[in-house]
This record gives sequence, structure tokens and C-alpha cells, in this order.
Amino acid sequence: MTIKINKPIVSYRVAAKTDSPDSLFTSSEKVSSQDGGDLIKDIAEEPSNIIEMHERIERPEMLRGSTYKIKTPYSEHALYVTINDMIVNAGTPYERKRPYEIFLNSKNMDNFQWTVALTRIISAVFRKGGDSAFLVEELHAVFDPRGGYFQKGGKYIPSLVAEIGSIIETHMKRIGMIQDEPLPEHTRKILQEKRREFEARTKQSSSGTDDGLPEGAVLCNVCSTRAMVYLDGCMTCLNCGESKCS
Repeated sequence: MTIKINKPIVSYRVAAKTDSPDSLFTSSEKVSSQDGGDLIKDIAEEPSNIIEMHERIERPEMLRGSTYKIKTPYSEHALYVTINDMIVNAGTPYERKRPYEIFLNSKNMDNFQWTVALTRIISAVFRKGGDSAFLVEELHAVFDPRGGYFQKGGKYIPSLVAEIGSIIETHMKRIGMIQDEPLPEHTRKILQEKRREFEARTKQSSSGTDDGLPEGAVLCNVCSTRAMVYLDGCMTCLNCGESKCS
């Protein structure tokens, strides 16, 4: 239940379960009885023993997690990222998975110091609780002075740290911390049609390049994927739909 606030907040108090809807607002701030009733209902039905992730939660003997593999062109050895999850409010309707700790492991010892530091800092942020999804954006903003590289599929990765951020984002989407917003169905159909049109004009096979993208495509500044092609008189991204003409 959301109530839009159109005026500056000058005071507040905690509503009790016995408060009536009208008692929550001044005479100039009355809301409908239905809205107020919903607010009181939400307060009354919300359990008082819901556990949120915080640093005082004791680590259990066993945690379940997922391990992801990263292979960059800068090293012959892969980097393995393991994220272990804590289950809070287990067995209740409020059961949630939350990341508790992260580990980075590789045979390549060149990055040993900063990978250990990164695991400790990220794990500490996880255990603090709250919205730790901001880590994704912060890690994505790290660039390698040697230059980035492309994943299979044409997505540009500016650094190894940024790819670790992408792994964390993927994991948070899997456990429901980040809600993925896929392209609308009609937008996907339009992009598929544009891709077929582009391939027909350039007489390419359906596979395009080795990464499955049209040959000659350039990097899109919006989705960081090598899928921007010249079509209908302007540059259009066949991955996210970004267009220089729009």
C-alpha cells in the first residue's frame, strides 16, 4: 500500500494497531477510509518477528551457494567466483535468500592481493544487510587501463572487476534481489525483424560472426553489446533497441 506524499513532511509518529484511519492524518491531510483502512491492515498483519539480514546474524555450519567461471583473454587461468547465500525467515511466507559471502579463486596469483581484499569488502557489505545491489553499479564502473574485452554474445566487459560485478548481478537476479526487466514482446519481435532485414541486405548467414552477431556491428553505448548496425538511415542496436534516430 503506497500513499503519495505531495507536501513536505513536518512531523511523524509511529502508528499503533489500534489507531483509526482518520487519526493518522490532520483534517487537511485526510485520505479515503479505504486507503486508511488498508494502511492499518498492513500494520496489523505485518509480523513483528521478521528477520532482516544484518551483521549480527551468526553464520550456520553450512551455506549453499553457486560458483561461476570467468575466463578472460588476459590470463590462461580461469577465475572462479563463489557466492554463498543465507536463508532468512526459513519456512515462512517471508523466506528470502540473501548473499552472505563471496570467494574468488584462481591459479593465477598475479591478482591475489586485490582479490582477497575484494572478497572481504564485498562479504562485509553482504553481511551488513540492506540493499547491497549498489555493488553491481560500482564494480561495473571499474575500467582496466589495458582495455576491456568482449564476452561471447558481443557484450563488452571493461575489466575483470566489472565482470565480477556482472556475476553478482546475475546471482542477485537468480535469488530475487534484483528484478530483471526484459524487453517487451513487441519490442523483441521488432528487433528480430530488423535483424533479419539487415542480414538479408548484407547477404549474411543467420549466424553472422562467431559470437552470433551481425558482421560489422559496433558497440552500443547503452547496453555495452556489439550489436549496433546501420539500418533505415540510422544506427540501431539489435540487442536493446537503442536508435540514434529516436
